[in-house]
Amino acid sequence: MKHKPVLALAALLVFPLTACGTSAAAGDGSTVTVTVGYQSKTINTVTAGTLLRSLGYFEKELNALHDGKTYKVDWQDYATGAPITAQMTAGKIDIGSMGDFPLLINAARGKQLGKPTHLVSVTGYNLRGGLNTVVTAPDSTLDSLAALKGKKVSTSVGSAADGTLVRALQRAGIDPDKGIEKLNQQPAVGASALSAGSTDALSQFVAWPGLLTYQGKAKALYDGAELNLPTFHGVTAREDFAEKRPAVLEAFLKAQAEATDYLNGHPVAAAESVAKATGLPAEVVYLYNGAHGIATFDPAVKPRLISALKQDVSVLKAAELTGDIDVDSFVDDQYVKKALGAGYATRLASGPASAASEVWPKGASETRDFKTPAELLKYVSAHRDGIRAAYVPDATTGTLWFADKAVWVADGDRLLPFVAPETARAYVSAHGGARVVTYADALERAS
Repeated sequence: MKHKPVLALAALLVFPLTACGTSAAAGDGSTVTVTVGYQSKTINTVTAGTLLRSLGYFEKELNALHDGKTYKVDWQDYATGAPITAQMTAGKIDIGSMGDFPLLINAARGKQLGKPTHLVSVTGYNLRGGLNTVVTAPDSTLDSLAALKGKKVSTSVGSAADGTLVRALQRAGIDPDKGIEKLNQQPAVGASALSAGSTDALSQFVAWPGLLTYQGKAKALYDGAELNLPTFHGVTAREDFAEKRPAVLEAFLKAQAEATDYLNGHPVAAAESVAKATGLPAEVVYLYNGAHGIATFDPAVKPRLISALKQDVSVLKAAELTGDIDVDSFVDDQYVKKALGAGYATRLASGPASAASEVWPKGASETRDFKTPAELLKYVSAHRDGIRAAYVPDATTGTLWFADKAVWVADGDRLLPFVAPETARAYVSAHGGARVVTYADALERAS
């Protein structure tokens, strides 16, 4: 049983190579095609994928090289990082973006096949791990992670969401191999299984938990930020490509930084753009990519993220998905440092925006910030027909969540939101007089 996930992952990694019509960095000498693999619906990679593509910044930077060559960009969209890795090690993709656990598998496969790759920049990150969430069906009676013992749980083995599940179960005293029945499924399959009742819970990465919750098809059981371990997505490039065409890679990283600045400067417009390209609701995109969203975007390769990446290796080794991985040799920040120049140090020192409650009024091109969740609730109560979306940060982890999907606690005059019921109960237990209330009750109290 333990080897089945390995076989499933291997099947993904040998994704048919005939799917690509052109080879990476191909050309007749004067024309060069650069192939970029991305995941449109993994929306905290948008600055290296969906948003970057729509803005045209990479093509603009390539045209500015003026090196006598004509550049074309072949954008290839995938559901997960595994097929991107397969195409990279076959020389079919030059640059790809994926999550931290798939990045490690990318490193392992590249080394194993003699086609080394390197992590060259970061896209979206969360310093506590809030990009991954365990959800259950809306009518589920499960209300804690411990309640998953003996239950069926869907996840994508080898993904960051699987890593969150493994660590969370271990902390809850449950053997992640024997304590649950793990279903190795692609996110869309797992979402369908949850709706059909063929699995009890789903552990997935951005944007699936938020999407299913927004659609009323799931509710949060466990906030990955409770682990307080950073999780992130990043950009990986083939070593031979980077060495042969360093100026092209630097152009990509400059373009990524420009897309990052656009997203940070125009979060609502960026969310609308990504929503149009992916079919995801803009309200869900904004939950993760907004001004105070779950993800923070910055191309700088921060030491804290690399330290977390090193800790992830043990999880993959325990699942027999990889052996030892030399993370230090996999990370190569020379290209992004050169691309961003003097501004790199500033980006390296920057951090997430402070937590805040936000309302997105209908028809508005900007959101409104509120100092406290209670102030947001008061505004929502007075403008019930004019609210497109309302977001509040978890009182313990800071993870942003939909106000009407949060678990609310009344503590005296304070109204506190939580992503998951177990976290809310922990607060209530530690604060005499505090109690869980409904969203409707919270609105009434705030009005």
